[in-house]
Amino acid sequence: MYRLSVRDHMMIAHSFHGEVFGPAQRLHGATYVVDVAFARPVLDDDDLVVDIGLASDALKAITGDFTLSNLDDVAAFRGRNTTTEFMARVVFDRMADAIVAGRLGEGAKGLTEMAVTLYESHIAWASYEGRLPAANG
Repeated sequence: MYRLSVRDHMMIAHSFHGEVFGPAQRLHGATYVVDVAFARPVLDDDDLVVDIGLASDALKAITGDFTLSNLDDVAAFRGRNTTTEFMARVVFDRMADAIVAGRLGEGAKGLTEMAVTLYESHIAWASYEGRLPAANG
C-alpha cells in the first residue's frame, strides 16, 4: 500500500458539555496540527499517490473554515462535543467530499483509504481512518 501525507494546522476555540470534561467545559482554545494520509494499492499513471499540491490546497481550505473560529458557534456542531476525535472525523468527511468533487485531481479517484490525525499536543492526538467511497476507486 502506498501512502502520502500532507499537513496543516488550525487554531480554534470551543467548550465541552458534561462533567467528564471538568474545566474544559469552559471556553478554551486549541491549535491542532492536522495530518491527512492518503493510501492506494498502486500508483496512478504519473506514479503518484495523489497530487501533493492539490491535496495541500484542499486541506488548507478545510482548516481555513475553522481557523480562528469558535466551534460552539457552528450550527452543524450544536449539541455535540467538538473533541479532537470528533473533529478528526469532520476533516475526514470534508476531505472525502473534496476527492469526490474532483478537487484533488482525476488521479485521486484511485485512492482507497485515508486517515486524519489531529495533534492536540506533542503527547496527545486522535485519528479517524477509513475506506473511501467505492465511487473513488
